[in-house]
Amino acid sequence: MMEESVAREEEAGKMNNRNLSRAPSFGISDIALQWVMGYVDDPHDRSAISLVCKKWKNIDALTRKHVTIALCYSTTPERLRDRFPNLESLELKGKPRASMFNLIPENWGGYAGPWVREISNAFHCIKFLHFRRMIVLDEDIEVLVRGRGHMLQALKLDKCSGFSTEGLLHIARSCRCLRTLFLEESYITDKGNNWLHELAQNNSVLEVLNFHMTDLNVNVKDLELLARNCPSLVSLKVSDSEILDLDNFFRTAEKVEEFGGGSFNNQAGQTNQYENVYFPPNLSALGLIYMGTNEMSVIFPCASSLRKLDLQYAFLDTEGHCQLIQRCPNLEVLEVRNVIGDRGLEIVAQHCKKLRRLRIERGDDEQGLEDEQGMVSQRGISAVARGCLELEKLAVYVSDISNDALVCIGTYSKNLCDFRLVLLDKEERITDLPLDNGVRALLSGCEKLRRFALYLRPGGLTDVGLGYIGKYSANVRWMLLGYVGETDSGFLEFSKGCPNLVKLEMRGCFFSERALALAVLQLVSLRYIWVQGYKTSTAGRDLLLMVRPFWNIEIIPPRPAQDGVEQPSQILAYYSLAGKRTDCCETVVPLSPSLFGSP
Repeated sequence: MMEESVAREEEAGKMNNRNLSRAPSFGISDIALQWVMGYVDDPHDRSAISLVCKKWKNIDALTRKHVTIALCYSTTPERLRDRFPNLESLELKGKPRASMFNLIPENWGGYAGPWVREISNAFHCIKFLHFRRMIVLDEDIEVLVRGRGHMLQALKLDKCSGFSTEGLLHIARSCRCLRTLFLEESYITDKGNNWLHELAQNNSVLEVLNFHMTDLNVNVKDLELLARNCPSLVSLKVSDSEILDLDNFFRTAEKVEEFGGGSFNNQAGQTNQYENVYFPPNLSALGLIYMGTNEMSVIFPCASSLRKLDLQYAFLDTEGHCQLIQRCPNLEVLEVRNVIGDRGLEIVAQHCKKLRRLRIERGDDEQGLEDEQGMVSQRGISAVARGCLELEKLAVYVSDISNDALVCIGTYSKNLCDFRLVLLDKEERITDLPLDNGVRALLSGCEKLRRFALYLRPGGLTDVGLGYIGKYSANVRWMLLGYVGETDSGFLEFSKGCPNLVKLEMRGCFFSERALALAVLQLVSLRYIWVQGYKTSTAGRDLLLMVRPFWNIEIIPPRPAQDGVEQPSQILAYYSLAGKRTDCCETVVPLSPSLFGSP
């Protein structure tokens, strides 16, 4: 019965395609063009194709399979339905990225309800759904499952909130075709309900299950049942589960290639209790919690096979990182804290020649993870640039930095697409500021760069350096800037460049509202800007300079933070075909000329 239902849904999605004509358009028949478009996946190429003529636009509408909506308020569910009726995959983002750092009020918005209702009623071909930073209620999940549950193959609730294990129970009982269930870093109320047991009993095709960094408590026996009933399971990331209790799971889930979340909670017991831990033979991606130097030897047997290693929540000092990483020559992805230190990064540069992605997060001082060597500076960054020539992404918190290190990245990291650097404020003296020349060298040398973040401190970049960013960021589409530049003139010079910049985020730059408004008008591709920390005018009057059709402007007034320190005002402005928001909370003030008595 389920197979027949799925077949009927897919047939309904094909009905519109039967209206395509064999008459040629620019020498290409509609049928041929439909097949050609089937091989065009890049959304920018698709958009360019749809601008050729009305017929090509209609064919794009009928054949488009995936859409990413970077802000849920930029359009409406009804517009999406009318434009792309045969979508199979949708990624929808809600709250601004700053919400991940507790900078956005929890009740700001980003409600999934209206989208879920339209998806359930009208998107008959949908198979893959990804909600990111959205408020998803149990009722929303119930509606979604009732309408599309029999079709869904992948459901990602990524950094979402508002739901509980009751919602997961609906998924577990009804989504029997589900191959991916992703819940990482979502705020989920645990009401029990045996949702994992139901999932294991009702699903035999699950390939990916991820509830890492949630507060969900599960029964290990249910994981073992899942392994027995889902022979295709290749990836499992769990919350805090004692690694010793997972032995039967690992021996049953022979095909698992990725595992994350197992913890070492019995470190006060016998020193050799973890020596017989077994991992599946195909394991190539691993992330363990609370693993100390005494336990890291459990990884040694599979270390040479690992392509991805997450040590962000491990209790390793600098020496521990060095001992482990030198046994991992095939790493392509490495995620660590800055306790790895410069010496650890030199080991990475020496042994990990295939590395493509490196993330170095800030360590937690209170956990005692830093030792005297646990500091990342220009020395470690330069070593990685010289040694890891395949590097595509580098995101790093540094305690010290120099122009020479940035020049080194621009010289050697020719494949770099994503660069993010945050300069910590722990050290009073920085070796080499401002970083104007280093930033210029990095941007001019890394021509593939699409995402760029530079978060410094006052004096870290002059107006000249800010102008360099605008001039040499020809292909950058997303940018985060913190404490850069000096005056409005520097920011306006920056805005003359960046021809492809779509999304801009800034903190602590202290430019005037007038400069912000004029810059927005000059950045020709800009569709979204978020700013915290700027020179305010009376009730935001100077921001009215950026008022134009389809452009929403919202202000979040100053408010106390969790530590009692007042957070500065914020501006969020973005293109929208949906008009002004109707669900603004009291902490969001929509800005319009009518507030000042303007016509």
